[in-house]
Amino acid sequence: MEINVNFLDNLRLEAKFDDFTVVTDQPIRYKGDGSAPSPFDYFLASSALCAAYFVRVYCLARDIPTENIRLSQNNIVDPENRYNQIFRIEVELPEDISEKDRQGILRSIDRCTVKKVVQTGPTFEIETVENLDADAQALLMVKPDSAQSTYIEGKDLPLEQTIANMTGILADLGMKIEISSWRNIVPHVWSLHIRDAASPMCFTNGKGATKESALCSALGEFIERLSCNFFYNDQFFGEEIANSAFVHYPNEEWFKPGPNDELPEGILDDHCLAIYNPDGELAGSNLIDTNSGKVERGICALPFVRQSDGEVVYFPSNLIENLFLSNGMSAGNTLQEAQVQCLSEIFERAVKKQIIEEEIALPDVPLSVLEKYPNILEGIRGLEQQGFPVLVKDASLGGEFPVMCVTLMNPRTGGVFASFGAHPSFEVALERSLTELMQGRSFEGLNDVPPPTFNSLAVAEPNNFVEHFIDSTGVVSWRFFSARSDYEFCEWDFSGTNEEEANRLFGILEDLGKEAYMAVHEDLGAPVCRILVPGYSEVYEVEDLIWDNTNKALDYREDILNLHSLDDEQLNDLAERLEESQMDDYTDIITLIGIEFDENTVWGQLTILELKLLINLALQQHEEALERTEAFLQFNDNTVERNLFYRAVNAVLEIALDDELELSDYEVNLRRMFGDETMDAVIGSVNGEVRFHGLTPTNMQLEGLDKHLRLIESYRKLHALRGAKAGGNVVARSRPVADKHPV
Repeated sequence: MEINVNFLDNLRLEAKFDDFTVVTDQPIRYKGDGSAPSPFDYFLASSALCAAYFVRVYCLARDIPTENIRLSQNNIVDPENRYNQIFRIEVELPEDISEKDRQGILRSIDRCTVKKVVQTGPTFEIETVENLDADAQALLMVKPDSAQSTYIEGKDLPLEQTIANMTGILADLGMKIEISSWRNIVPHVWSLHIRDAASPMCFTNGKGATKESALCSALGEFIERLSCNFFYNDQFFGEEIANSAFVHYPNEEWFKPGPNDELPEGILDDHCLAIYNPDGELAGSNLIDTNSGKVERGICALPFVRQSDGEVVYFPSNLIENLFLSNGMSAGNTLQEAQVQCLSEIFERAVKKQIIEEEIALPDVPLSVLEKYPNILEGIRGLEQQGFPVLVKDASLGGEFPVMCVTLMNPRTGGVFASFGAHPSFEVALERSLTELMQGRSFEGLNDVPPPTFNSLAVAEPNNFVEHFIDSTGVVSWRFFSARSDYEFCEWDFSGTNEEEANRLFGILEDLGKEAYMAVHEDLGAPVCRILVPGYSEVYEVEDLIWDNTNKALDYREDILNLHSLDDEQLNDLAERLEESQMDDYTDIITLIGIEFDENTVWGQLTILELKLLINLALQQHEEALERTEAFLQFNDNTVERNLFYRAVNAVLEIALDDELELSDYEVNLRRMFGDETMDAVIGSVNGEVRFHGLTPTNMQLEGLDKHLRLIESYRKLHALRGAKAGGNVVARSRPVADKHPV
């Protein structure tokens, strides 16, 4: 984690990391002001807090109350060497906790990350640099060894060379990549989480049978998501980029909708239009670019090559970001390697969806077959030794698709977790199923997986597949576990060279009657492909283009960012539009307008309901405000401070709306209950003197929104590179208005 330090007044220091700020000081006896703990005090507290965290996680997983558990830490200093210290952690446990759980709690404390790092002994490297921002060397402990050449199936270059190439690409782009966590809790199953130190919203996870292959996986995913703009999906790029010659790529084109909002000529093709506009309901306004929000520029569309005949077809960027998410994108050492990974991913998710929605019972993989892959079998047995039964299934549907499945059962909670993997190689697909299962997960995390169900509607519900796509935590049918399988086991094999494998996978799509469209991005220095298979590889329902399009942000973004400067008429108009939209009141504003607010602020927790409530207060609409305050207190999950603010608002509104009550009769005790600072804000909010309490003013220039500005700065590096690669003289290209596809 990158921590940037600023020097404040006297001996006060400020450390900034992620969305947090920590201030330190020194005691007065050391010439400080005593206004904050010292750095060493924070260090001591970190080990105690870390120990308490692991106790809390253990107890939550087993429904053990923590109200009567007490934890204390003392550091015992050697009088002859103050750097030699003993950290003594004591835990007071209630008598009703069993001996088994007492030992479990002690073992959980022993897993404290702070303790383990201290015991291992970190190495400090101290150096000067010309420019902190320009020092973009990857912060990776796994360094390529030129003397080693480790090849794995599916990679056209050794792992060591792949790591060196990809870290070099990211360093040249000016991105510091840091590893925030490693996991290896069962044999031959590694996973890690990497992120951009300057913009932690840009992150990926990697998995593999070794730490090197897991790092390759994470770096490759990072490059693919940069190249395909996935890190910035649905996010506002800011006005400067929105008004530049190109927004996404130099080869994008802009199409103006027809005079009656018709779809313009030149976007999509007849095959795609039959899928995305079967009833003629899709309008040009449904495809306006969310990232720029430039309605006047029209529809931003990106070129994809139709694989059946090599023709270029323009896909609206809005359609891609709304329906496909990250499905069907991959980086590789070669284009063919990337294609194989990309197509494998598409089949993995499409077959998984079919199996889950149709409640298909899969055949078990015989032990005699598993024994051919001893490392995978050892990982499976490692899970079973921890008390998690594992089912290994052939998900090829009779040898038609290169897909495998590993399903974990959790007897402690009754939950199940079905993990799928795909690759032309049986072994690689099986390995990916297992590593996907444990990617980024602890054993405690497996307590969160849901139980199976016989409710077919719950299994087939579209959002269930979205949950499976995001983190595989959707529900599966009990019918999936039937011993009577719907297919015979097939020990399939689609393997060959990467070129042969890519051709075979494209051939499967062709046999299914599917059309594939591909875009290739090589501007970062590594081949990245994005493949769209309309009617097959979408994650969200096609109807979302009309009924739940992300570009609804354009109806609200500017007004919400300019909230503090709106007059009463504009506020009333905003409130009416929000009400008429019939959007869920508990939709957060981050999602609604595509702005990354700091989640630790009121903006970051703000929902449509609370925004309406604050507008009611600003407009002195007390009855409406009281109704929404009661709803907020009943259903909203917010900070203690914010909940207390609205409890006080609720009381003051009740008084204000009752002709027989006077605030002056209650104010003294309300102030004793909630404090003067809160009551000043509450009374001011109710009488109209305070507007939008807790929301700091901002605007379309995103002033004060550091988290989102860091995201834009990350994208600006990509944008500048693309402009430079295109020769720096890119001009905006727009197509004329046409009405070939009437609505």
